Amino acid sequence: MAYALPTQLFDKRQLITNPTELITYEVDAGFDRGKPDGVFYANSTADVSRIMQWAHRAKVPLIARGAGTGLSGGAVPEHGGIIVEFARMNHVLEFDSVGRSAVLEPGLVNLVFDALAKQAGLYYPPDPSSGRSSTIGGNLGENAGGPHCFKYGVTTNYITGLEVVLADGQIVNLGGRALDYPEYDLCGILVGSEGTLGIVTRADVRLIRNPPGVKTMMVAFDSIEQAGKAVSAVISAGLVPATLEMMDQKVMGMIEAYAAANLPVTAGAGLIVEVDGYPASLDSQMEELADILTQNGGHSLRIAQSEEERQKIWYGRKSAAGAMSRLAPTFYLVDVTVPRSRLAEALADVDKICDKYQLRAGHVFHAGDGNLHPLILCDARDKELMRRTFQACDEIVELAIAKEGSITGEHGVGIEKRRYMPVMYTAAELSAMLDFKQMLDPHRLLNPGKVFPDDIPVPKYVEPVLPTENLWTPATAEEAAAGLRALSAAKQRVQISSQADPKRSEIDLWLSTNKLQGIKVFAQDDLYVTVGAGTPLQELQTYLQQHGMQAPLATPWPATTIGGLIATNINAPLRMRYGALRDLILATTVALPDGRVIRAGRAVVKNVAGYDLPKIFVGSQGTLGLLTDVTLKLIPAPRAQRTLAVPVAELKQSIALAQRLVPQAMVASAVLVAEGAQLPGLQTAPYTLLYTAEGLPEDVDAELTQVAMILRHGGATNILETNLTGTDIWASHLNQASTDGMAIRIGLPAQALSEISQTLPPLAGQKNLLDFGAGMIYVTLPPETVEGSLEAVQVWLTAVRRLAHARGGYAVVMAMPDHLQGRLDPWGYQPEAMPLMRALKARWDPAGILNTNAFIL
Repeated sequence: MAYALPTQLFDKRQLITNPTELITYEVDAGFDRGKPDGVFYANSTADVSRIMQWAHRAKVPLIARGAGTGLSGGAVPEHGGIIVEFARMNHVLEFDSVGRSAVLEPGLVNLVFDALAKQAGLYYPPDPSSGRSSTIGGNLGENAGGPHCFKYGVTTNYITGLEVVLADGQIVNLGGRALDYPEYDLCGILVGSEGTLGIVTRADVRLIRNPPGVKTMMVAFDSIEQAGKAVSAVISAGLVPATLEMMDQKVMGMIEAYAAANLPVTAGAGLIVEVDGYPASLDSQMEELADILTQNGGHSLRIAQSEEERQKIWYGRKSAAGAMSRLAPTFYLVDVTVPRSRLAEALADVDKICDKYQLRAGHVFHAGDGNLHPLILCDARDKELMRRTFQACDEIVELAIAKEGSITGEHGVGIEKRRYMPVMYTAAELSAMLDFKQMLDPHRLLNPGKVFPDDIPVPKYVEPVLPTENLWTPATAEEAAAGLRALSAAKQRVQISSQADPKRSEIDLWLSTNKLQGIKVFAQDDLYVTVGAGTPLQELQTYLQQHGMQAPLATPWPATTIGGLIATNINAPLRMRYGALRDLILATTVALPDGRVIRAGRAVVKNVAGYDLPKIFVGSQGTLGLLTDVTLKLIPAPRAQRTLAVPVAELKQSIALAQRLVPQAMVASAVLVAEGAQLPGLQTAPYTLLYTAEGLPEDVDAELTQVAMILRHGGATNILETNLTGTDIWASHLNQASTDGMAIRIGLPAQALSEISQTLPPLAGQKNLLDFGAGMIYVTLPPETVEGSLEAVQVWLTAVRRLAHARGGYAVVMAMPDHLQGRLDPWGYQPEAMPLMRALKARWDPAGILNTNAFIL
């Protein structure tokens, strides 16, 4: 060690340097090893900042560590340095049961937090098998999933904001308690970055309602391949159980001897199927699943008859790793993902590989999302056995890539998988990821050696070809990249738009996506669609409806394209049911202004190989690159969709009613209060409360029965059922501002919505719509107000922004007349990450030509 530890900066009890004590920190749960020079126990964000400032000056590596349960060497100090340990930063800093959110420190154990949430009737879905000991910080670093992510998503889907300490010790907040901040989604990049870009010291998380009922079933199959085909049949039928977990006979035998979980050990494979929802829907869900599974070879179906029996099954599933220790000194758990429709063939191919190398292996994995975990018994002391084990792993990874999957679905790249990164990604894609590393950690001090291989191929840049027309319509990503590179060299400013605007004299060329249209891939069996970025959303939805599917997106403006929707990050109220745009985008092909073409992400549900690049383009306003196609997650169309509407005389009463309804929301796709809404058959009133629920008929009926009861107890006497949805009302409200009016979106932490909505300054003709599921207020102003006094509008907007900013929110203009462009600031917001945003823009668009002045940059 060529440096002195900073003992003078901290309490001596915060630093460990004893060689014996340091042995614990040489490994995680995998095979890689590295010796740390010391371990630092942080008590606060300020502590982390100080140690990082010192490390930055001394050029000492820092490695953030959770509980050491990782399997890819992600927390192993391969190059020495100081491990930053978070066991003392393990608190819940805030818990808002009404707003369904919390603020957590990174050392908090996953299962501890989930138990706290469930006591409040809420649910934090990411549940890795190591959840009994793994921490929130470690889960963030790896973007952890677990058995229930098939239905509910992974860690990144529940993170709204981060407090991060950068490599130089600077503390920066990304995102926050509100949603859809007008900034690049660096929060999405940090989650899953394995501690290579910054160290997280606080996380803002969102929660959902804990389902009131759950049923678990064990199904036996004669073979693992047969079980794989059955899983594909379930998914292709459009069913979404809470989880589909599979084990083969070998693994079930090992577990049964260890945990006595009453598994079907004589069968070739066992499938754990779990459904949740209202109790009224559980039997019908199970019956439908049972029919499909038995038609595909399932037998000996057994439904857990008690919570104790259910927990016993899950204890067995999550004890697989412990069971292995009775049969071999250690085991190697492979982690790859394949498209779900190719599950059966992938399982058969993996078995052939293991047989080829004479390995004892079994399968235990998340079948619902195609995340395979071949489990190979081995002995680290047997070099020949380990050689064969690693060779088999190489072939399994190559197999996953060949089947258009991922080299890692949840364990991360770490040390273990970094050599495969150039196989999965092109040099251009790797270089785009590396841009973040060089921008945030130029000296490579944060978890050095992880994620990226030592030798990264040189990226390919397309040859520049200067467009000649004023309205340019490239037909491919390569053509777009060639033109943008030439335009960058010529320093000609480009605006992405469907038509040229001669009044915008500062724009040199207009870029249209009209030739980037159409459905490229419709993979119903794998629940995704790839579509040209210039395709109108309406066209995509019409196509999907014919197949009983949906991309749960909406827009107030019918001509909106898929690319335009993603660039502007417009999310309808139905996000509370299905997630936001950032949760639904799996991959996108992008032409960068510097001449690189990248395919960000992959068309699988779980992929934690490298940085989550698709998210950085959501809400980027087209300033980072041109999206040429987009791959979106698909959801089966709801079997039932109902809306209750209630006229309310006063804003205060409507807010009070809405707040009482939000805790009931499980299948709700909208909880709104709309001012001045006109609904057929509903008596005219100043305000209308709307509650839309969609999903299984039994769940929708059960939820709306509870909602109606709450409304009646709250004094509502006129409850109408309408064919319009909350999203329809939202779209109609905003569409009022499509010609010469203005639309403003106020984003707030959910707990601030009631206060701010009642203290907004008034303006003539103003109409508000409150979205309680998202913490949003949508304000529309009529043309006569906008045209009457721009100064009055500016004063009003300044006052609104002051209120929103004080509560951790923002207010942005969504639509305004063309002649106000440049005269009215649409953003009024300066994120803490602004220097980072500008640095990224400079790397990808060095000449600054793309969508000039389109964003807060």
